[in-house]
Amino acid sequence: MVQARQRPVGELLREWRDRRRISQLDLAISADISTRHLSFVETGRSKPSRDMVLRLGEHLDVPLRERNRLLLAAGYAPAYTESALGDPGMDAVRRAVRQLLAGHEPYPAAVVDRNWDLVEANAATGLFVAGIPARLTTNVLRATLHPDGMAPHIRNLGEWRAHLLGRLRRQVAQTADAGLAELLAELRGYPCDQPVPEVEVPGPGDIFVPLEFRHEGTDLTFFSTVATFGTPLDITVAELVIESFFPADPATAAYLRERAARVG
Repeated sequence: MVQARQRPVGELLREWRDRRRISQLDLAISADISTRHLSFVETGRSKPSRDMVLRLGEHLDVPLRERNRLLLAAGYAPAYTESALGDPGMDAVRRAVRQLLAGHEPYPAAVVDRNWDLVEANAATGLFVAGIPARLTTNVLRATLHPDGMAPHIRNLGEWRAHLLGRLRRQVAQTADAGLAELLAELRGYPCDQPVPEVEVPGPGDIFVPLEFRHEGTDLTFFSTVATFGTPLDITVAELVIESFFPADPATAAYLRERAARVG
């Protein structure tokens, strides 16, 4: 069996610095080290301390998962845990997530992980996924953009598709995650019968990209907000994203309230 080569920590740090487009001088100043020391670390002439690896990872805004990999490459134990949401120690996180989702009713809200896989959702999201095959609903991007998913019901599919692909593209650039890059390539291959703008340029009066969705013959319009936990020290918690949808007009708000009253 051929084992993958363990890349040196200096090589990984230089790659993250290049990705962030930060010069050696700027990183050295922000991390309060000499440029000579940083150069020696990147070229492998000097082994960084554990504290140095963590400090450089912080100043390069390296995701917690990748900071652990930097530590391993430098010969140190990982600093950040990765807990399963079902672990007893995650009770507070689960309660917080469910409180946020329940408190957002009757409007849709969902929690996804770093792969955009669905972690949990409130009852109102049912209007988005009704009738969608189960094989798609585990991943919200596939559920949204696949022709067997929400796509046929999204009236501004080209615009919403460009918005989602743009978010995923920026995430790939931020994390260098190969799995997300594969997902982006897959989604780009889905058909779309509307023009898909390469760049999100607002038209007159536009302040956000709306989601225009048709549900049982009624046209609804939403805007969304994205939230994360503010001070995560666990990889799983750091990678959770809560997306909340709000009605963009009074008619949509009234429809959602009436629907909740009927369903409830």
